[in-house]
Amino acid sequence: MHKKILLVEDDTSLGFLITELLEDEDFEVKLCRDGLTGWKSFQQHTYDLCILDVSMPGMDGFQLAEKIHNANPKIPFLFLTARTLKEDKLRGFALGAQDYILKPFDQDELLCRMRVMLQRNGKVEVATELENPTNVGDYLFDHARQELSWNDEVWRLTEKENAVLKLLCQNKNQILKRDEAVEAIYGKKDYFLGRSFDVFISHLRKMLANDPQISIDNVFKVGFILNVRKQESAV
Repeated sequence: MHKKILLVEDDTSLGFLITELLEDEDFEVKLCRDGLTGWKSFQQHTYDLCILDVSMPGMDGFQLAEKIHNANPKIPFLFLTARTLKEDKLRGFALGAQDYILKPFDQDELLCRMRVMLQRNGKVEVATELENPTNVGDYLFDHARQELSWNDEVWRLTEKENAVLKLLCQNKNQILKRDEAVEAIYGKKDYFLGRSFDVFISHLRKMLANDPQISIDNVFKVGFILNVRKQESAV
């Protein structure tokens, strides 16, 4: 079955070029030329991956990505943009992007990164179905539902927060090496991906702050440890 791609690109010539490239590789492509049209198409159809420009009229790529991610955190997306600032890259990854590719881009590299994202996303879905909710101190972590709960309070985790917390739990009270964790989450090592990973660690620290027996501690230049100073059990 052909993978369905939502391409949101306001440059008409480039949009047609990318569409032709992807269709030649047996992808089914829907090209939208602005964020608002892209959002309407996302609501009306099912896609396997989204490719988003950033600088667009009406609704920019960052706004569109946030809407897409909130609507369905499991849909992978990447930015394909001329925006080269460090702050833009960090914002993109913090929104949940699996990649941030700069224009002009290499066509073979784009195709390779897309295939890695689609393959990784498929593996995540299979693994998710096999897991049971697990206690983390006084919290309950439900990886399959992407939820972390404490008493009556429930946090809906993003896909990346969910994956990071899973890695921490699998290595509970042991060092989780930062480079290995970044590669496990994103499929490669990269400075900006590492900074994005640190943002997710910060988010999880805030969520877990209600239980003083839990901490996510830095190990300088090595990684992190999820320290849980009480007995736990699987539910």
